[in-house]
Amino acid sequence: MNQQKKLISVIVPVYNEQQVLPFFIERMTNVFNNLDAKYNFKVIFIDDGSRDNSWTSICDASRDDARFSGIRLSRNFGHQAALSCGYEFAPGDAVVSIDADLQDPPEVIEELLKLWEQGCRVVLTVRRKREGETKAKLRTAKIYYKMISKISETDAPEASGDFRLLDRVAVEALKRITESHRYIRGLVGWLGFRRGVVEYDRDPRVAGATKYSLVKMVRLALDGIISLSFMPLRAAYMTALVLMIPFFVYLIYNIILHYVFKVVMVPGWASLILAIILFGTFILLMLGILGEYVGRIYTEVKGRPIFLVDQYCGRDVVISLNETGNEPKP
Repeated sequence: MNQQKKLISVIVPVYNEQQVLPFFIERMTNVFNNLDAKYNFKVIFIDDGSRDNSWTSICDASRDDARFSGIRLSRNFGHQAALSCGYEFAPGDAVVSIDADLQDPPEVIEELLKLWEQGCRVVLTVRRKREGETKAKLRTAKIYYKMISKISETDAPEASGDFRLLDRVAVEALKRITESHRYIRGLVGWLGFRRGVVEYDRDPRVAGATKYSLVKMVRLALDGIISLSFMPLRAAYMTALVLMIPFFVYLIYNIILHYVFKVVMVPGWASLILAIILFGTFILLMLGILGEYVGRIYTEVKGRPIFLVDQYCGRDVVISLNETGNEPKP
């Protein structure tokens, strides 16, 4: 008696990737054909408000091959929101997330599945080499990952990205997290579960240019730090305590000069300069840190959905109207 083949979903965030999509679809098809004896596959493209012809390419692919389908968001909600949409609607026994730019080779999916079959609920990928990226980006990324591993309450390997496999149990657990400002790499580490790691060499983009600007990278980094750690707040009040030490030392010094040596300082001058330069700057910094946390609280209180679905294409795409808040159109 033949065992029923397991269903593997592959979610692919897409934003203005018209040039690279034909190459991605071709390589993904070859991977699926090689593993067809053991698995059924379904690809769900999440078009994150693309302004080029990406959605047309996705619809064409869904007509040519039933394994491909697509969901189009009403506007650009961001990479993490697009991933969240994919996890929300992806069926199957396991879900693989991968970007469409082919920097993450689809052929590595076979290695992810091997570790999953061995019992790993979460299979992460770690990049040994990152071709096509500047030295400055590599250095800053290394510093950031080391910092986030030290200060956060999550456990994520250095140099891991959004190319991963999650078992259905892990996917359902991730879907229970409803926060708006998402750093999914950190949230996956927070989930726990038995974990495996696959190392690979990251390739340069096949076509097109990266859509992750410096502003987006900084925003994602802040989301990761603030959503996973209270360390910025703790560092702020610890800094305040440290800054109080020279203030009190200087205060005692002035008292001794006045009462012991009868030296009269300019009244108020020393304390005024100290307060303006030292504590004035610190207060502004502290207000900025508090503003980041308060702003995120404000976003959560409003309770707006993380994404909204506009259209879908392909067979067997199930859209939950209660979750999206609007009726998608095929």
